[in-house]
Amino acid sequence: MKIYNNILETIGNTPMVRLNKVTKDVKATVLAKVETTNPGNSVKDRMAVKMIEDAEKAGLIHPGGTIIEGTSGNTGMGLALVAIIKGYKLICVLNDKQSKEKMDILRAVGAEVVVCPTAVEPTDPRSYYSVSRRLASETPNSWYVNQYDNLSNRIAHYESTGPEIWEQTGGKITHFVVGVGTGGTISGVGKYLKEKNPNIKIWGIDTYGSVFKKYKETGIFDENEIYPYITEGIGEDILPANVDFDIIDRFEKVTDKDAAVYTRKIAREEGIFVGNSAGSAIKGLLQLKDELTEDDVVVVLFHDHGSRYVGKIFNDEWMRERGFLEEDFKTAGELVAKHENTPLVTVFAEELVSHAIAKMRKFGISQIPVMKDGKFVGSIDDSQVYKLLVENTELKDAAISSIMNEAFPIVTSNTHLEDVCKLINKNTPAVLVEMPNGEHQIVTRYDIISAMS
Repeated sequence: MKIYNNILETIGNTPMVRLNKVTKDVKATVLAKVETTNPGNSVKDRMAVKMIEDAEKAGLIHPGGTIIEGTSGNTGMGLALVAIIKGYKLICVLNDKQSKEKMDILRAVGAEVVVCPTAVEPTDPRSYYSVSRRLASETPNSWYVNQYDNLSNRIAHYESTGPEIWEQTGGKITHFVVGVGTGGTISGVGKYLKEKNPNIKIWGIDTYGSVFKKYKETGIFDENEIYPYITEGIGEDILPANVDFDIIDRFEKVTDKDAAVYTRKIAREEGIFVGNSAGSAIKGLLQLKDELTEDDVVVVLFHDHGSRYVGKIFNDEWMRERGFLEEDFKTAGELVAKHENTPLVTVFAEELVSHAIAKMRKFGISQIPVMKDGKFVGSIDDSQVYKLLVENTELKDAAISSIMNEAFPIVTSNTHLEDVCKLINKNTPAVLVEMPNGEHQIVTRYDIISAMS
């Protein structure tokens, strides 16, 4: 019988797959190292085993002990598998920007999950770095993994991922492209590959809001580069010890929107269901495609599985709310179709201004059509109300009819978007769209901007 003694023995030997459509404009041969076939569905399984085994050898963790780690979710999953097999408890500390799926999966495999705010300094006691350290100091018989500075992380990839890539490409690889977070993957793989062939280029993919690219190019740790971003698993506001900047030839930054869009493209054009950092890596490669030739062989590593992003990247509404969904709207009807199940918010001319303000606050809107006798007779918007109330606060008890503007223009659902744009100007912040069923929806400046971005 050909069997494995436990699930940890199935880690590694992940497939190398040629990409055909999403990289069709790249002259080079582009291959994907798909790490989702690891039992924890990510590349992090490799270093999770290595870090725990090295900790055991060093006497840092003892039987029945508790493993504590700050993670974006994937390392936590790898640690959970090792903890199950070896009999340890696990506490995972995550940022609140991580997907719900990641948190639910960790709980499903027995980990305790602690969630911390994203938009705080690394030294803030609420940050997931600080909380991880505090829990480790307070928990008896515990060990803080610290994947960022634990060099067993990159050693794992030097010993396993790098050799696999070299063997699978027959030593023909010319470029290695991967998103950089802790730095273990790129530094470990990069070190191995450059020992085999110093001419191999190692390209790290960074995100806007992270410090890596500028630090590599200038040697300056610029705090002004740091701000919250949506992309998961790559970029940092610290300089982890695992990032070997001497190994990495260059960094390329990719926007949150492009990362999300290309993650979906990989699934729909290649049939490979992978996570957010894969989209970043592909878009980063496309941004650098002019530096590649037909003789090049590029390996892009896909970190984790798309199932961890079903509620985010692969959710149309989540994408639409952030302006990430690529939709080609041609008519007013197509633009407002997303609101078809949401009734238009209106006010009556006889109502008080305070009622309109309450509705704006309740529904999070900035303009409202005014009705009388079943017809649209006027409009009211927040900038107008603000100006009037600053001049006379008593107007909040006046009838809306006494301060309303002209009614918004009405167009049919077949009206071309270009014609709608001509109607929206400084004095006209919105247009009403008459739908085939006789009901109306509203198109605002914001809707137009979102459709064009």
